[in-house]
Amino acid sequence: GLFVWHLKKTGIRQVPCQFVHLCHVANDRLITFQYFNFLKRMYVTQYNKDLSQRAKPKSDSIVSPFRELQQLDQEKKVIHKIRPVPPVHQPLSETSSRNELREVKSAAETADSVTPVRAESKDDRQWKEIKLRLDDLPGILARLSKIKLTALVVSTASAGFAMAPVPFDLTCFLLASLGTGLASCAANSINQFFEVPFDSNMNRTKNRPLVRGQISPLLAVCFAASCGVPGIALLTLGVNPLTGALGAFNIFLYTCCYTPMKRMSIANTWVGAVVGAIPPVMGWTAATGSLDAGALLLGGILYSWQFPHFNALSWGLREDYSRGGYCMMSVTHPALCRRVALRHCLALIGLSTVAPVLDITTWTFPIISLPINLYISYLGFRFYRDADRSSSRKLFFCSLWHLPMLLLVMFTCKKSFLEKEDKGDLLGGNHGRAMEIRLP
Repeated sequence: GLFVWHLKKTGIRQVPCQFVHLCHVANDRLITFQYFNFLKRMYVTQYNKDLSQRAKPKSDSIVSPFRELQQLDQEKKVIHKIRPVPPVHQPLSETSSRNELREVKSAAETADSVTPVRAESKDDRQWKEIKLRLDDLPGILARLSKIKLTALVVSTASAGFAMAPVPFDLTCFLLASLGTGLASCAANSINQFFEVPFDSNMNRTKNRPLVRGQISPLLAVCFAASCGVPGIALLTLGVNPLTGALGAFNIFLYTCCYTPMKRMSIANTWVGAVVGAIPPVMGWTAATGSLDAGALLLGGILYSWQFPHFNALSWGLREDYSRGGYCMMSVTHPALCRRVALRHCLALIGLSTVAPVLDITTWTFPIISLPINLYISYLGFRFYRDADRSSSRKLFFCSLWHLPMLLLVMFTCKKSFLEKEDKGDLLGGNHGRAMEIRLP
């Protein structure tokens, strides 16, 4: 009885293990459902050719190796059903084989010809050293010295010399003009030397000689020194020390004050206006040798004229100035930029009225200059009101012809030297008579 009970107990415990063992044996020896499906597919594909599948055949046409690589990337395998077609082998003719050989040769030649072209284009994109030619040097130096701006500076200095109430001296006039032009060339060259990394970010200045590497910085500094030193010496020794001092001060103010302030504060516009107002004062001092009220009036007219001129110009270049890192009114204070431009347009009317009061011109000058001053004031008001590119462009182009016309009208209405001399003699005679009357 105990033996039968032991067999039953051990059998119940081993039932799960035996069941798992039988399942493993059945999987190893019997045919599974997946194996049966595999045999079925093999049978069907062997005896029914309609169900055979293959990839889309590649075209036999010979193309460029570059196009072939692109097509390999773009093409995808397309699986489609095809019907069994008996193989047909057509012998290739000799002409077709020759044509294929020619096409292969031509494709190889084109591949050989394409590779150097790509290499050349890659070489062209690389930086190359620019060799300086003597024929290009005058044009490069002219752009380095901002020849148009220098011409404007010399013309305003000439206007100051012509407005002076003294006899015209041709030798002094030529020396003053040449010295002022050399000083302006030196100041502009030093300005470009300091602003190379900032000019490269602006579309308006990215083609300057130093930015493009057409001239070395050492040569630019040597050119500035060769213009500045003789220019100041010519103004000091050939004209008078006062004019030479004004020229040296203007170079210092433009290069050491205005240039770094352009990236620091909007006060650079007022400093730059002082720089532009000094040349007519230099012309006046070159003729008279002293700072008179007429010199200050001419400087005031140039000072006020520069605000509508430059503010209108900078309004259309706001993106460039912000990209270059310059702190301009048009970028940081647009409303102030328009107000200042309108304010100084109106100031030109008042300064023109002061000229006859200071005995520099006749009273016809404020009357004749009133229409052009009113017109630029109207454009300044339009710029202040509309604040768009169209109004700023009109104000800028008006300022280009307004200044020369205003100076020309001022010169035609100038009081002659003989009239002032007679007036001075008359005052001196009356003073002498008064003294005679007072004497016993």
